[in-house]
Amino acid sequence: MSEFSNERHASDFAQPRFNLESELRAKRDTGKKLLLPYVTAGIVPNWLDLVDSLVDAGADAIEIGIPFSDPALDGPTIEAAGVMALERGVRPQGILAELRERSFGVPLIAMTYYNLVFRYGHERFAADLVAAGGSATILPDLPREMAGEWRKAAAPHGIANVLLAAPVTTDQRLIILANETEGFLYTVNTMGTTGERQTMDDAGAALADRVKAVSDTPAIVGFGISTPEHAVKATRSADGIIIASALMRKLINGEPIEAVAQLVSEIRIALDTA
Repeated sequence: MSEFSNERHASDFAQPRFNLESELRAKRDTGKKLLLPYVTAGIVPNWLDLVDSLVDAGADAIEIGIPFSDPALDGPTIEAAGVMALERGVRPQGILAELRERSFGVPLIAMTYYNLVFRYGHERFAADLVAAGGSATILPDLPREMAGEWRKAAAPHGIANVLLAAPVTTDQRLIILANETEGFLYTVNTMGTTGERQTMDDAGAALADRVKAVSDTPAIVGFGISTPEHAVKATRSADGIIIASALMRKLINGEPIEAVAQLVSEIRIALDTA
């Protein structure tokens, strides 16, 4: 008997085009540093073109932010980007429908909040995410201890559930998170919310070193990485970086999607030549 709901086997479910962890590990193991840009879905009418541009600019996977009205972990830039998208009338179901219109050459990771998934319905969200090309979720407000229902729904669809670790995470808990995360371990660079920083401290690098001491799980640093220099510094220890606010700030300021792709390209070159 299957452990999954309705006594169905994983082979009965559509699977993602990409296995996130396999893709990231394969690239990392060649010595490549991983680059994961973030896009708030619906922030501009041509946001799908932006996703395409970021793939061309060298992204290894892309976080698709599904806007939520109460983004507790996000700083003012990502919050403002979400407001822009919501004011344009975008909603989760419409975002996933738009994503179904295209096929992208890298894994897509849905970044949102658990209340949205809960209201959407676990099974329905999992099925619709895979149909939209999604490979994983990041639900920062869903602790691992409370993630059982979502993981049970996501597992047969092959959806990875990415967990987060912070600089204050204890050694014992870090081992648990590194063993239980799927895809990679999101290592938070600084305490607090997301957002651009002028300088970057060593907390993220130190956390990545701690992960590597206990696990082979890819450790990818996010929060506050805004420049190619930040990215290079972070990846002296980490396997890759996530960049979000610095990209969405350009769109909020009215810059074209080409300007966003240019920054990602500059970071890709910096990581490849460091």
